[in-house]
Amino acid sequence: MAQVLPAQADIARPLHYEQVAETKHDLDWADLVTIDLSKFDFPNGKEELAKQLFNAIQQIGFFYIINFGLSQQEVDNQFAIGKEFFNLSTAEKLKYRADLENGGYNGYKPLGLREIVPGKFDNTEIYNIPKFIPEYTRPHPEVIKEHWPEIEKFGQHINDEIVRKLLVLFALILELPEDYFLDRHRYTEKSDCHLRYMKYHHRAPEENQELGNVWVKGHTDFGSVTLLFRQPVAALQVRTPQETWKWVKPYPGSITVNIADSLSFLTNGFLKSSIHRVVAPPPDQEHLDRIGVLYFVRPEDKLPLIPVESPVLQRLGLKETDPSDNGEIVTAGEWVKARVAGNVSGKNGSRDAGDHEVIKGKKAKYYD
Repeated sequence: MAQVLPAQADIARPLHYEQVAETKHDLDWADLVTIDLSKFDFPNGKEELAKQLFNAIQQIGFFYIINFGLSQQEVDNQFAIGKEFFNLSTAEKLKYRADLENGGYNGYKPLGLREIVPGKFDNTEIYNIPKFIPEYTRPHPEVIKEHWPEIEKFGQHINDEIVRKLLVLFALILELPEDYFLDRHRYTEKSDCHLRYMKYHHRAPEENQELGNVWVKGHTDFGSVTLLFRQPVAALQVRTPQETWKWVKPYPGSITVNIADSLSFLTNGFLKSSIHRVVAPPPDQEHLDRIGVLYFVRPEDKLPLIPVESPVLQRLGLKETDPSDNGEIVTAGEWVKARVAGNVSGKNGSRDAGDHEVIKGKKAKYYD
């Protein structure tokens, strides 16, 4: 069901967005698997894709998808909407501030909210749009309301035609019924799935040097998977099993997908929650702001984050253990809210490398 918004403009203003050129620098790119979603509905197609993913996701937790049913124009339109939002005055954007201190992520996250090293603050602005169901109806600025039908269509396509297929593939990998994860990610139920517009403001070279060229420390994401639509400004790096950092290449027509904490908890670490960070772009792009369009997939809030009963996990010695062995049971909703609130306050250690408790004995780790 769609959110009900105040009266929308009959005709949305046409917006334009032109992606910048990729870097000319020869960077140390990660070698990631590419999944062609157009094969999903072929005879035995999803089974073949699951086999292709099986080894990759145990190693690094990152992969690409292509042929996902959205044109480049449809994707660029979302970048244009995000850019228009960030061009609003700070006073206007702050009217839609998210309740970050209490773990609420929907709405606006201001620039420079978090101190990342003494005297230096983050360079990101974020606007999160929750699932299009009545429970998440909230005010939005005019630029969002004006393009609401387009935004909603985009978000619904991601859920129905991309997320659905990925969740089926994960179930097949674990030798579970195809709808196993679908039943725990129902669109009509409360969860923190959201579409995100994001802006990294460029920094001066001397400021990057002070920060060791790292904008966001190595971390894992909170939910099930994160979808990053192609962003040509090179800044994303993934940590390999060999504990090195490699750049993630922005291939045309692709979405970069990374597995996140919830799937790792649900599989006792079999599905790897990928470790990634954001660094200063190479010299030919360091003067550019970095606009992003992302989609975050999270399980239903009430889902306990305990390992599933899977034949694969049993064979690997990762079968379900007594939850009391690792402290109290944490639900998906509790985990997300605690990580969001902890990131804002710094109490979860996001400023420092190492393991830091988030909630009920469960920890998150940050990397330089």
